[in-house]
Amino acid sequence: MKHWFSEARYGMFIHWGAYAAGERGEWIMNRERIPRDEYRRKIVGAFHAEHYDPAEWARLAVRGGMKYVVLTTKHHDGFCLWDTQTTPFNAAKLGPKRDLIAPYVAALRAAGLRVGLYYSVADWTHPDYPGAFERDWPQGWKDEAARKRFVAFYRAQIRELLTRFGKIDILWFDGVIPAPLDGNETVAMIKRLQPAILVNERIGEPCDFRCSEQCLTPKEGLWEACITMGTDSWGWHANDEFKTARQVAESLVKVAKNGGNLMLNVGPKPDGTIDAGMAKPIMEVGDWLRRNPGWLPHSARSPFSWFTSGHLTVKNTSVYCHLFRSHGSEFGLAEIANKVKTVRLVDGGRRLDFTQRGGRLLIRGLPVPQDPVATVVEIKVEGRPRPNKSQATFWIPQ
Repeated sequence: MKHWFSEARYGMFIHWGAYAAGERGEWIMNRERIPRDEYRRKIVGAFHAEHYDPAEWARLAVRGGMKYVVLTTKHHDGFCLWDTQTTPFNAAKLGPKRDLIAPYVAALRAAGLRVGLYYSVADWTHPDYPGAFERDWPQGWKDEAARKRFVAFYRAQIRELLTRFGKIDILWFDGVIPAPLDGNETVAMIKRLQPAILVNERIGEPCDFRCSEQCLTPKEGLWEACITMGTDSWGWHANDEFKTARQVAESLVKVAKNGGNLMLNVGPKPDGTIDAGMAKPIMEVGDWLRRNPGWLPHSARSPFSWFTSGHLTVKNTSVYCHLFRSHGSEFGLAEIANKVKTVRLVDGGRRLDFTQRGGRLLIRGLPVPQDPVATVVEIKVEGRPRPNKSQATFWIPQ
């Protein structure tokens, strides 16, 4: 059931909803204390999705080397992108006046991508949800009756998402506050409806994978780091700045060397298009992955310490050296305890000369100039890769 997740290693997160029309990120309703009626009139009323083409999103994900996509079906503002029967505050009745989830699911399946749905339990526009405009998450419920009504409400929405659109591969929960939200029972319901689905840890147990948000901190078991393509907004922000291809690729390598997945977020504009400043680096990383194939799927946790020019990932009996920092045609590596059998450039497969002596590997014949993203070198070793010296603590005193 879980093998595809470790094979994929790289996915696209898409934060898209009515908030995109505000062009100031996904939290504008809360941060600017916009009343529901005003939000409906000014923000939802300006959200038309007139150029929405999920097949184009899927093509970008495939071009970028991604294997799965997760889209926000409902964020904390409570606006649903599908034709739900639970609330009139949805895209079929307001704004675009059509269901936006069904074509998304169909486009991903047609492109051979795994289908993920994000769902925020939090709902600033639901009458029973406490504290829509708190500066922090709300800490409790008005009363037990309100909590029970809300639990029934969000479960009804999840049941719709898992019974209307066919097979779903990931259900990605967020906003699971305030507790209790009876998450363990909700997970049991989810698994009855879709036994093969993967669920993150935020709703309850048992979960299938764990998340690091806006950081690359490793977790136990299956795990995923999700980061924004821009500075810190998940939804579209008109004045954001975007990561470069090298920054994205280095994040992907850092996560893969710890046996995790990277889910890179884009926030489409209100018309449904993805800004060229976001799309271009994603395509450049995809081109880099095609030039340097093989190292990412099923990559394992690396036993090696940091070094000054890049990062080391491992897969089976290969150590992959990802060189992000420019240098000359020779490179020294003092990490590998195994006997080295061969060294080659992954891009093109050319063999490289090397000598191994006293725990030090010297590689010669590297290309100059190097790959604009990172030069990747495969070092084939005897046996399971192991380090000359292990690192148990961090260099900087805590």
